[in-house]
Amino acid sequence: MSIEQALSAQQVETPSWAFGNSGTRFAVFAQPGVPRDPFEKLEDAAEVHRHTGVAPSVALHIPWDRVDDWEALRDHARDLGLRLGAINPNLFQEPEYKLGSVCNPNADVRRRAVEHIRDCIEIARQVGSDALSLWLADGTNYPGQDSLRDRRRRLVESLAEVYASLGDDVELLVEYKLYEPAFYATDVADWGSTLLLCQELGDRARVLVDLGHHAQGVNIEQIVSLLHGAGRLGGFHFNDRKYGDDDLIVGSVDPFQLFRIFYELIDVGVFETGVRLTIDQSHNVEAKIEAVIQSVLNLQEAYAKALLVDRAALATAQAEGDVLGANRVLVDAFSTDVRPLCAKVREGLGASADPIGAFRSSGYADRVAHERAHGKAAAWI
Repeated sequence: MSIEQALSAQQVETPSWAFGNSGTRFAVFAQPGVPRDPFEKLEDAAEVHRHTGVAPSVALHIPWDRVDDWEALRDHARDLGLRLGAINPNLFQEPEYKLGSVCNPNADVRRRAVEHIRDCIEIARQVGSDALSLWLADGTNYPGQDSLRDRRRRLVESLAEVYASLGDDVELLVEYKLYEPAFYATDVADWGSTLLLCQELGDRARVLVDLGHHAQGVNIEQIVSLLHGAGRLGGFHFNDRKYGDDDLIVGSVDPFQLFRIFYELIDVGVFETGVRLTIDQSHNVEAKIEAVIQSVLNLQEAYAKALLVDRAALATAQAEGDVLGANRVLVDAFSTDVRPLCAKVREGLGASADPIGAFRSSGYADRVAHERAHGKAAAWI
């Protein structure tokens, strides 16, 4: 497959929640033209796909994206040239989840959490989704607050029940997070504990890697390699960070890391076996549709640069112990200006050579700001 063919086949999933109002733990910042419902979120996502050509699916968050008629939402997505992607249960905002969801010491709360996840599995079936993406805020803030062993037992028992409800057409992607909101012990804290959990659950449980959910200096591309070797690399939530889980535009702080991850993905042949590439970001001060477009562009360019790596030269340098020579092969590919190549690929897909410029000149932002001036804008709280 040529580089242009590989780039044309790339597919990025955008998140419905990126188009709604969002903010920090201190405030939510409203923007004009923000969607008022999931149907309008899909319309904004369709703009991203129209200009980039490689963003045909949209992840949903439940209950933020709950509608009365799932068939109507699925048909609306199809009419926009989209499909509905991973379904994300929300297990962290209800008052009952203060002490956890599936790990909660209260059996009634655990039952509520399990039933919510099972409801999301049914939603996945109704909209044609093949994945359930699960992140748990469960954990403890103080030593002695709860039994760590009991919480692990509750976690496995609850998710085993969930796993049994998946059926053969939906996979379970389990995400981990080092800290926040639990600051003493997080129940699903790192790739290793998540891998063990997925292995206990079954073959259709795989690990989802969020770029912001690691300690400073962690080698994420090595995690990618290890998870792939174990047959459990399920996908990504792409974003970037400076200090913690900042949810910045992917590649905006450390583009070289993003390139290295894509190099590793290509090197292990993961694009032949399937991996979900999902954006997961919080656009608080920047224009939302433009931010998602820029994220897709950064993913396109990182992939293009990784495809340009001279793997024969790299293998030779590695075999000869040429440390700097091997590093230079990667740096040379990363330093290549691939913007003209990506623009050519987008034009071949019927998209925009300059997506940001084309979107700004389209008048879409001004039009929806006028059309959506009334009503309640969607928000993450």
